[in-house]
Amino acid sequence: MKHSVMAITRGLDIRRLGVVPYADALALQRSLVEERRAGRIDDTLLLLEHPHVLTLGVRGDGGRAHILASDETLAARGIEVFEAGRGGDVTYHGPGQLVGYPILDLNPDRRDVHRYVRDLEEVLIRAAADYGIPAGRVDGLTGVWVGREKLAAIGLRIARWITSHGFALNVDANLDYFSLIVPCGIADRGVTSLARLLGRPVELAEAADRVAAHFANVFNYNGLAT
Repeated sequence: MKHSVMAITRGLDIRRLGVVPYADALALQRSLVEERRAGRIDDTLLLLEHPHVLTLGVRGDGGRAHILASDETLAARGIEVFEAGRGGDVTYHGPGQLVGYPILDLNPDRRDVHRYVRDLEEVLIRAAADYGIPAGRVDGLTGVWVGREKLAAIGLRIARWITSHGFALNVDANLDYFSLIVPCGIADRGVTSLARLLGRPVELAEAADRVAAHFANVFNYNGLAT
């Protein structure tokens, strides 16, 4: 008697949303997580930018102690502070930074948090390589690095194996804003961007195309909707 093996077919819906206020993105993610859990939508990747904002993790004070600017300075510069409900420390989001929020169901065969993080890093490493940038990992730290500088940050939430939050790739962001914080609570390392490394402007839409293509490839999606 022959036994057949059924392949798992996965579709991915990629939504390019432009500039989205952080609070709106949080609400959208929560809604999509419930939709995905109920099976009403496919796995979904949100690609967007945020206005200037600092976001905090869930452990301890969330990284609030790593905000170097006063409340008055943040208010004067129009920078909001949000508790994000994700892992990790304080980070900055702003124009010129590509933010990706995957809403994925890791059931039944992808329930491995370490693998999921490594796969997200692989997506961003491959995207950097498209620009000729040799990005990589650093033992003991998450994210994607070029030398001692972080090119992309990762902060996740996984609830009953449905993912939310995700990654932030510095494409052509104003890196001066990172001086307002100790990025991700790591004091002895810096931050960088594709534009800074290349010495030229980089279009966010182009970077989004590359990230989307590598995401579909690394995560082995068969159907792709954009």
